[in-house]
Amino acid sequence: MTTLNPLTVAVQMDPMEGIKIAGDSTFHIMLAGQARGHRIYHYLAPDLTFRSGRVLAKARPVKVQKVVGDHFAFGPEEVLDLGRDVDVVLMRQDPPFDLSYITATHLLERVQAETLVVNDPESVRNAPEKLFVLDYARFMPPTMITRDLAEVRSFLEQHGEIVVKPLYGNGGVAVFHVGRNGANLSSLVELFNASWVEPFMVQAFIPGVAEGDKRIVLVDGEVAGAVNRIPGKGEIRSNLAVGGSAAKTELTDKEREICAALGPELKARGLLFVGIDVIGGEWLTEINVTSPTGIVSIDAFDGTDTGSMIWDAIDARLAERAAN
Repeated sequence: MTTLNPLTVAVQMDPMEGIKIAGDSTFHIMLAGQARGHRIYHYLAPDLTFRSGRVLAKARPVKVQKVVGDHFAFGPEEVLDLGRDVDVVLMRQDPPFDLSYITATHLLERVQAETLVVNDPESVRNAPEKLFVLDYARFMPPTMITRDLAEVRSFLEQHGEIVVKPLYGNGGVAVFHVGRNGANLSSLVELFNASWVEPFMVQAFIPGVAEGDKRIVLVDGEVAGAVNRIPGKGEIRSNLAVGGSAAKTELTDKEREICAALGPELKARGLLFVGIDVIGGEWLTEINVTSPTGIVSIDAFDGTDTGSMIWDAIDARLAERAAN
């Protein structure tokens, strides 16, 4: 498919050499954009420069193809003015959601009047996945954010089994299940407090995680599809990055209710590509806005083309901007 108005697109992401193209959502968005005739550039967040009131990026034009080991080809490096030279910036680097990430949102926010940034950088900054979700506590399992061992002990006593995880982690890293006996709980809290300056998240353990942790993708507030991620043997973590497996799925009535509640707010905030996580068909655990994944598996199971849906939503946003 070729669009009537090819776009110049700058993708702020991780190094092309390290991505796994079989499941990388950003790569597949790039493929879909390239198929429409868009000119695509790649750069890393450290390549951003603010100078004389302009936001610049050292970027390279890139061609992508579905060939493992030969999936990209760069052109010569150019310095792009992200406000003047580019129609769309895709902010797609993986977390950690740290001060470097936050700084990138501040810089990209300065080009928003001229260039569409997806997802909206101010909204990304104000909606970290494990904090934004607290706005929808009615759909969540019992949750606490703390650094206090006594509070965690009390929470464990109340709920029997708990899960402890970093507030700004990703990919299932450092997610711990603590059983009823609380073995090693004090050591775990000490480790978290020594490793991170911020509080950590504690949630009641949901046994339904054994049947999977569903990733539901919303594009501009509308459900694009879902995939169930099944934990590997001996794991509670279902993230594909840590050995989980993908399975075809459908939405429950409760999940549709959750999506209907979130959708308008996501759209209003300019959060065009979002992945939410739901356990047991009813418990919302995260709203992923930084660099959500899952579209490759969804498209494989459902025969959809979520990459094209995302570009359609981008086209609609650009049309709205042009009309105003």
